[in-house]
Amino acid sequence: MPVNTIMGLFAKSPMKPLQRHVVCVNECCSLLVPFFETCTKGDWEKANEIRTQISHLEKEADVLKREIRLKLPRGLFMPVDRTDMLGLLTQQDKLANLAKDIAGRVVGRQLEIPSSMQDAFLAYVQRCLDAASQAQEVISELDELLETGFKGREVTLVAEMINKLDIIEDDTDELQIKLRQQLMSIEHKYNPIDVMFLYKILEWVGGIADQAQRVGSRLELMLSRS
Repeated sequence: MPVNTIMGLFAKSPMKPLQRHVVCVNECCSLLVPFFETCTKGDWEKANEIRTQISHLEKEADVLKREIRLKLPRGLFMPVDRTDMLGLLTQQDKLANLAKDIAGRVVGRQLEIPSSMQDAFLAYVQRCLDAASQAQEVISELDELLETGFKGREVTLVAEMINKLDIIEDDTDELQIKLRQQLMSIEHKYNPIDVMFLYKILEWVGGIADQAQRVGSRLELMLSRS
């Protein structure tokens, strides 16, 4: 995105560039669903194409992040600190980095999810991405928060949305435990190194939900200081 466009967004609202960034980040993460669906079919050429799309969106998010850091006005009259906004930006940007790293590692090893685990695994991926989507929904409320001076019913609404984010993250923890148990019961049938990577993939995918929760926690911190 050109610098003048970023500045145009700031002119409309200091929150707009942050919201534009999180949309890009969530779009990047959302591609993990078709990515893993393709992987389960063993179509590594198509999987690599989706990995490339993920990488492209991650780079786009990086460009937006750098522009926001450079152009975020220092004299903003807001009930939030500039440092807090940049901290929130950093936390949401890490979601795109995770998506890129996961896709790269899976394609690099052509790591297949055991057939008996595929349905549960894809449901797990989707639930982790629900957390990323919920984080985007929370950030989308920043304009309304700004208009109300970070007070009133809007704060309560955002607090409830952050609580829902915590609930989603708890769900992903439970799903990961069940998947680990499934994998443990069949791991003797597979290459030990592949098994090691499968455990790591479960951890990395769960990291998306964890990171989305950190976005919510960062915003919660901003609210507490306002």
